Amino acid sequence: MFTNKNEFIKDFKRKMEEEYGRELGYAHPSEKYIVLGKMVREFASKHWRQTKQEVSGQKQKQMYYFSMEFLIGRLLTNNLMNLGIYNVVKEGLDELGIDINELEELESDAGLGNGGLGRLAACFLDSLASLSLPGNGNCIRYEYGLFRQKIVEGRQTEVPDQWLALGNVWEVRKPKHAVEVPFWGRVEVHRNEDGTMSFEHVDCEYVKAVPYDVPVVGRKTVQTNTLRLWSAEASENLPVNKDFRTYIQDVHEICQNVYPDDSTEHGRYLRLKQEYFFVASGLKALIKAHLRVYPSLDNFAEKIVIQLNDTHPVLCIPELMRILMDEYHYLWEDAWKITSSCMAYTNHTVMAEALERWPVDMVQSLLPRVYMIIEEIHNRFLIEVRDRFADSALQYQVSIIRDGQVHMAHLAVVGAFSVNGVAKIHTEILKNDVMAPFYKVFPEKFSNKTNGITHRRWLVYSNPQLRALLADTIGEDYIKDPLKLDELRKFAKDKEIQKRFMQVKRERKIILADYIKKNLDIEVSPDFIFDVQAKRLHAYKRQLLNVLHIIYLYQKMKADPSFRIVPRAYLFAAKAAPAYYFAKAVIKLINDVSVKVNSDPDTKDYLKVVFLPNYSVSLAEILMNAADVSEQISTAGKEASGTGNMKFMMNGALTLGTLDGANVEIDALVGRDNDVIFGYTVEELAALRESYDVWKIFGENKELANAIDALVDGTFNENREEFKVIYDELMYKNDEYFVLGDFEAYRKAQSETQSRYQDSAKWAESMLINIACSGYFSSDRTVQEYVRDIWHIGTMKKRD
Repeated sequence: MFTNKNEFIKDFKRKMEEEYGRELGYAHPSEKYIVLGKMVREFASKHWRQTKQEVSGQKQKQMYYFSMEFLIGRLLTNNLMNLGIYNVVKEGLDELGIDINELEELESDAGLGNGGLGRLAACFLDSLASLSLPGNGNCIRYEYGLFRQKIVEGRQTEVPDQWLALGNVWEVRKPKHAVEVPFWGRVEVHRNEDGTMSFEHVDCEYVKAVPYDVPVVGRKTVQTNTLRLWSAEASENLPVNKDFRTYIQDVHEICQNVYPDDSTEHGRYLRLKQEYFFVASGLKALIKAHLRVYPSLDNFAEKIVIQLNDTHPVLCIPELMRILMDEYHYLWEDAWKITSSCMAYTNHTVMAEALERWPVDMVQSLLPRVYMIIEEIHNRFLIEVRDRFADSALQYQVSIIRDGQVHMAHLAVVGAFSVNGVAKIHTEILKNDVMAPFYKVFPEKFSNKTNGITHRRWLVYSNPQLRALLADTIGEDYIKDPLKLDELRKFAKDKEIQKRFMQVKRERKIILADYIKKNLDIEVSPDFIFDVQAKRLHAYKRQLLNVLHIIYLYQKMKADPSFRIVPRAYLFAAKAAPAYYFAKAVIKLINDVSVKVNSDPDTKDYLKVVFLPNYSVSLAEILMNAADVSEQISTAGKEASGTGNMKFMMNGALTLGTLDGANVEIDALVGRDNDVIFGYTVEELAALRESYDVWKIFGENKELANAIDALVDGTFNENREEFKVIYDELMYKNDEYFVLGDFEAYRKAQSETQSRYQDSAKWAESMLINIACSGYFSSDRTVQEYVRDIWHIGTMKKRD
């Protein structure tokens, strides 16, 4: 099919006729894309089948990554490149007069996630397949993703993300593997003749879970793993006490959106229902697959390891216990030994609101049998803690059920054999603060696994200009072994290479500037510094600190005609949760500042502000490789790791950041000459917190005070109440995330960045050093550490 150009052309024409009953010349572009995508999937299916047969035939141990998100982006280019057939397809399409880029643009980003959590999961799948490791994903097939963000009069509005409008050419529906998932109902307890007790979940409402499998193609390997996506459909066991239309609506809701609004009770029930839905479905499928190869579940933990990506899949623990005890009649002790030997938990946050807690009555009513098991785990664990420590305060701190709520992170630590953080500083905060009581009980469980990104997507495939430069300097061995990027160091001072790299960066900036012009009708010169902050909108990520500094620059240039900056474009991309009022107000502020600044004749030649709507993987692929400066300015101790910082770094941007998350490790690798670090540290903030006084800082820094007053004095919006919520968070809620406290250090850091940029040779050297050091942050390295320390899975043979 893809042996050569002519064979491809022949098969492409034939497939078009078979699929749509028309000749190629009459086909719509969407039909060409669909036919091409299906051809690529069919080509990958040979290795897909082979992988499944070899894994079961060789009785290999497998890892299953349970995650509420897999932000896989577009797959056409990635799969063509990984399969080594991109050039054949491009040449064939060229001969047919078809632009491959136009077909690539027709593919929608898969609406399977929101941010770093989902992108990390996708990077891991890419690395697992490329390293010939048997690792698969388990998630929900969301019909409308998170949402498509539109900016209307400066405000975020949310519309459905109809990413399945053309279908999904990569998925295969597997109705024969559908399972039934029960909700609601009650538990009947029966005493058996041998004195044991059995439990039956009755009067429940069933939902059919139907799997859609997506092949995960590795680069130059026969290994083709599976991302399984579950879709909710009506069960044949219809509820007798509910109107059919209401039941169908409830079923369809389960897979409509990522993270439904949990500000209402209905939304909270829906989130919990989603979590159990994909957990219960995934576990049933794993157990069925295991029993097709082995006679019993006795060796389940020897052949399966389940990685819980944050707290969303933690119901795996009680659900596996339920299956083992209620369906396969294991005693509690034996079921617990299997369960606690195959579950591993990754924590992704130190933010209290993100550590999920569910009201007891909610879990009890929606999942009655599962709640009984959680309660038993809780009781048995507290007995163990009491016997070991005789410390009542510790017992309370580590309780799974506490204050009328089920604490999912606590359940995860108790039920998993491994607990890991995702950056060195994050793991230390877990051990010494957020999870210190559990670290006292289970010190052996805790480890660090610093996050990573797939360099194939984020450098090799998305930045062909940089790839060409690397090929001419260090060759392409780094594609297989990303640590070999370090060989670029010896070229960092080479004037000719510096010049070539700055041209590469300029080409990428032109591509982004053209995108901004086409989509937003804003002119941005590639001669400006491109200063980018692209991440989920949250108070702790401090987009507000960035925009306050922009306001300060604008006001200073207006007040002092002699004060001018090196021309700089501040680029933002972020989505705010629909119910997060503060975050949406910050988006409105950025857009209102943009309108004012970009149209002011006194400043527009020096200062531009652009908010890029609907941040996605595809947008990130053109945004990150165009950046000069990577804004990583979260409050120290709040960001678990970050992965955007790694993507920017891998494409040469300098980190302007705090000592937070993976910034700490970036700083250690590149050195202070090649990044700009500012702000209070975690330790300094802990000492400062009690005495922190925003009004004192406000009174002592007139320029900062003027910038803050501009929020409510009509400068950027004639409605002076528009940004009152932001003003109040800073001034009347004592600035929880130390925006004022870090402002002056941030201002100096921005000035330092500008000074460095003016020395073009030194700037190019720093960018090249960042790229050279970025190999450490490949997800290949991260996955290999998981394999070595947690998963213990083996590799399969590679294709030449």
